[in-house]
Amino acid sequence: MNRTDTEERDHQVRRVIVIEGFANVAILLLKLIVGFTTGSIGILGDAVHSVTDVANNVIAWIVIRISSRPADERHPYGHRKFETIAVFGLAMLLTVLAFELGVRAIQREEADIVHTGWALWLMVGVLAVNATLATWQASWARRLASDILRADSRHTLADVLTTLVVIAGWQAAARGYLWVDTLAALGVSGVILMLAYGLFQRAIPILVDETAFDPDAIMDVALSVPGVLGVRHVRSRGGETNATVDLVALVAAELSTAESHDVATQLELAIGSRFPVEGVTIHVEPVSGHTSPKEAL
Repeated sequence: MNRTDTEERDHQVRRVIVIEGFANVAILLLKLIVGFTTGSIGILGDAVHSVTDVANNVIAWIVIRISSRPADERHPYGHRKFETIAVFGLAMLLTVLAFELGVRAIQREEADIVHTGWALWLMVGVLAVNATLATWQASWARRLASDILRADSRHTLADVLTTLVVIAGWQAAARGYLWVDTLAALGVSGVILMLAYGLFQRAIPILVDETAFDPDAIMDVALSVPGVLGVRHVRSRGGETNATVDLVALVAAELSTAESHDVATQLELAIGSRFPVEGVTIHVEPVSGHTSPKEAL
């Protein structure tokens, strides 16, 4: 992906985040109105959930602007990990929110919960907006290969599920089954925890530089390039849009510098065509005599 394509992608990601942010503000206001009017702790908990949606949109927009900056002296591998850090931060925020919501649901006092037709229709509207938003975000996340949009789309999908639960809990509580509203709030807490766990699974491997691609698969590609006698120290890291690979390629000692460089260039092209990488670093090492094609990683 060249610089122009990357800038266009980041611009599109920011546009999606801004549109989502305005939608989340509207959803938050509607949930607060219904929650305070009816007294449902499940709906109020869902409104708190929406507060994190809005906060995440603001943070994500800022982070995307930072992560789109080109590599510099202090960040030679670029700024893409800022996007992953944002995903990790969102997971932390959701974890705290889930536990707080669960504790409040358990410790709640007896309260009257009312049912009004207009409030129900508002929540049905919230449900429809969230479902549309989740589908739209997921589509753009796939198109742009954006981790942060993917995280947001899953978050919004969780909103759809939690809104269904809290509507059911609210309706049951309004008919005298207060414990159902409490159970709905606990269900919201559980869904949020599951969502946070999925985000942790996506962010942590990148932050700790877990291997991005199978080393043996990289070796097989490397050994298919004419002139490559063996491969050592294969390493890879990063996510879908910023993965990098580096390795040591063994070539015949009698090759000239120019010929060795040509082999390295062909090897970079071969790896780039097989794996979605942003950069490939090849160290050429001349060898004489017999060598094992696949040596220690």
